Amino acid sequence: MTRYLLDTHVLIWWRQNDPRLPHAWDRLFLGGQDEVLFSTVSLWEIAIKRALGKLRIESDLADFSRTLETNHGFRRIGLEVPELCRLEKLPAAHADPFDRLLIAQCIENGATAVTNDPKWRRYPVRIQF
Repeated sequence: MTRYLLDTHVLIWWRQNDPRLPHAWDRLFLGGQDEVLFSTVSLWEIAIKRALGKLRIESDLADFSRTLETNHGFRRIGLEVPELCRLEKLPAAHADPFDRLLIAQCIENGATAVTNDPKWRRYPVRIQF
């Protein structure tokens, strides 16, 4: 079993059935053989982008999270102290604080990142897209 942590844009693409998300991921997301994680960090990023008018998602944030957990079997993880300690040690190769938090979570949770952001490759994290 592989553990995957979804980057925020992947969550949004999944929710919106965006064609940029490869169809091969349907097997991952729907197969139930691997553990698919999403982070409260992503929910925080979505909330900020919605408040700034940069993002539209039809449901409220609680429904969005509940749908990912209940309907799709994804597991939500919180931000823990070991991940913050890891964040402090990461090189400053990426300016996006949300991505840096997610990268630290990937490392601390032994997860493969699901992202198409090339800047993530600058960090010691496994990437799948």
